[in-house]
Amino acid sequence: MSMLGVLRGPQQVLFGAGQRNALGTVTAALGSRALVCTDARFGGTREFADLVRLLEAAGVQVTAFTEVLPDVPVHQVRRCVELAAGADPDVVVGMGGGSCLDLAKAVAVVLAHGGEPSDYYGELRVPGPVVPVVALPTTAGTGSEVTPVAVLTDPERVSKVGISSPHLIPHTAVCDPELTVGCPPALTASAGADALSHAIEAFTAVRRPVTTELATERVFVGKNELTDTYALLGIRLIAGSLQRAWSGQGDTDAREAMMLGATAGGFALGTAGTAAAHAIQYPVGAVTHTPHGIGVGALLPYVMEFNRPVRVPELAAVALAMGASSDASPEDLADEAIDRVAELLASVGIPSTLAELGLPPERLRWTAEQAMGAARLVENNPRPLDVDALERIVRAAHAGDRAALRETPHQSSPDLTAAGGAR
Repeated sequence: MSMLGVLRGPQQVLFGAGQRNALGTVTAALGSRALVCTDARFGGTREFADLVRLLEAAGVQVTAFTEVLPDVPVHQVRRCVELAAGADPDVVVGMGGGSCLDLAKAVAVVLAHGGEPSDYYGELRVPGPVVPVVALPTTAGTGSEVTPVAVLTDPERVSKVGISSPHLIPHTAVCDPELTVGCPPALTASAGADALSHAIEAFTAVRRPVTTELATERVFVGKNELTDTYALLGIRLIAGSLQRAWSGQGDTDAREAMMLGATAGGFALGTAGTAAAHAIQYPVGAVTHTPHGIGVGALLPYVMEFNRPVRVPELAAVALAMGASSDASPEDLADEAIDRVAELLASVGIPSTLAELGLPPERLRWTAEQAMGAARLVENNPRPLDVDALERIVRAAHAGDRAALRETPHQSSPDLTAAGGAR
């Protein structure tokens, strides 16, 4: 027997319209003093005020930090911890987009174990349980409500950094699609592109040799039977709903499907991990100051094209999940998957090249070199990556030339079940 299934997630997920009204009850079950983390936009809404009232009605004392910035500058973790010092919270509630949830998780680590956020950069450096987190997303994108990672921006690092540990997974995720109805089209597109990339990169990630130590030695173990199920669910839901949700016509069914798809993508990435599109986006985002979802969306078709020689069956399954006919051959379906992804992302305004994002031509090699530093993501790619290979992807994505990625002769499969170990 060679099958492997690994899946990690919150102790409970509440999904559906109106489930936000359970926030007070689920939070009060964890503690009586809550630190709430959100951004200025959501913090000024009626919905936020209603959620705070729910907490207070349940007997929870609330201390609010409503200044979360995009991409979470690391100094905000320190500021939030300082705010919490006098309140002694026994639960942290993250409300908002991925940055708000990531801040809540990072703060929960420092509140529990002290020190600086940088003490926990990397994988498996959190020594034990953290202050419990309740995550309430207001966008359908990052899946952070169910993942073991918090991504931060540190001025001492060129690219973003992550704290990765199963201890970071929120205790409870409350996913209410009604909270995404007012999400503007540009944010809907960016978040949706991020969610789609999570599902596809997790589904096409490296498959590592089965060992009894794999799930204890790594946070992200690669593609496996359980994460594949969530990845395909996410792909199907997002493919059928992103354009409708983006169009801004009040399609509540599409909003619901997008949030479920994003959460499914979070389950997939949270255990399988992501790969080259995310590795390259980090330096691209640092130079162009473009949103994460826009960057990974622009890169995704090129990374799929690069990985195609070793992931034809998986890409064929992606095409079927996106509505392709099963009459075609696996090779043709693999091509169709890449085309369908590119067309879907273009239909919601995602740029199709890195040049459109503003990446200067003289920074292409530098981008590849910086992406190579994201070792976890590079090693999770199903086809071996070095700086030259990354530069090929970057140059093709900058020029808008997917065909250039087929010019090198077919390489033998690098899948670790065949290669026998990580590069």
